[in-house]
Amino acid sequence: MFPCRAGIHRTRAALGSDMHDPPTQKLRFVGDDGLASRFVAALAGPILVGSGRAIAAVASTGSGALVHTLERRFARVSTRLARLRIDIEGMDLVDRNRQYVVVPLHEGLADALAVLRIPLDLKFLARDELFDWPGLGPYLRTARHPMVETTPTRGSVRRLYRQIGEVFDGGDSLVVFAQGSVLGVEVAFQTGALHIAHRFGHPILPVVLTGSHRVWEHPYSPRLRLGERISMRILPPIPPDSLDPTTFREMERSMKRVALGPGVAPPRRYIPERDGWWDGYRFDIDPDFAELRQAIATHRRSRIESP
Repeated sequence: MFPCRAGIHRTRAALGSDMHDPPTQKLRFVGDDGLASRFVAALAGPILVGSGRAIAAVASTGSGALVHTLERRFARVSTRLARLRIDIEGMDLVDRNRQYVVVPLHEGLADALAVLRIPLDLKFLARDELFDWPGLGPYLRTARHPMVETTPTRGSVRRLYRQIGEVFDGGDSLVVFAQGSVLGVEVAFQTGALHIAHRFGHPILPVVLTGSHRVWEHPYSPRLRLGERISMRILPPIPPDSLDPTTFREMERSMKRVALGPGVAPPRRYIPERDGWWDGYRFDIDPDFAELRQAIATHRRSRIESP
């Protein structure tokens, strides 16, 4: 039994994905200040494209272990090149012999540089637009990262869950950005990670990520900054038999309390007057941020009511 068309749209919304990728020709990096930043910005595009193609070539040989090694090495080289300071706590909570549904907070593509520090073989659930990016797209396809299709059908939902099943059958863990957006910490979690954990019987690993939005502000700006701090706090895993909507919601609250608390890099905050209202895109504001939630609701009503 597969969902009806309305159910398919709910399924896609629940799984989440980046919602605001501009055309690939707008994908660019601009140095922030100084010669070093401009030099790294000039290298960023070729490195991304070249590394993606190289890893895709290895993935085409079927060597999954080597692909994961290259992914981690790429993340470390990129981290050094950008002089990032990634401070990590909670790594001792990760069982290298387990598979997880890894659920990080989401601020941008630099999130992957931190997440790939986790000692697990990872696949990332990615929106279909990313598969059209130069370098990144061929890598995502060949390395068999599951794709969320923009216009879902019964067939696309079947394909998605089949791809997720292949991830776990291959011994990997799956990264799901439950917010489905890089707008800010106020964006509510969708429930796709909860459904995946139940369906495939793997625990959720909550990962609090903050500060990565400072590295590269895409899609708001092409600015690339060096020497930024990213904080990663891994929280205790939640077994699938302990998961329900209530515990999933409490997990979200716990993650955001850590993100907004002391000792971590400041998280990205969503300010519509600065970032835009993103009309036509699917996202919800966490009820705990009542003032912003009300502002978004008022804005959406005004658009409906305006002649």
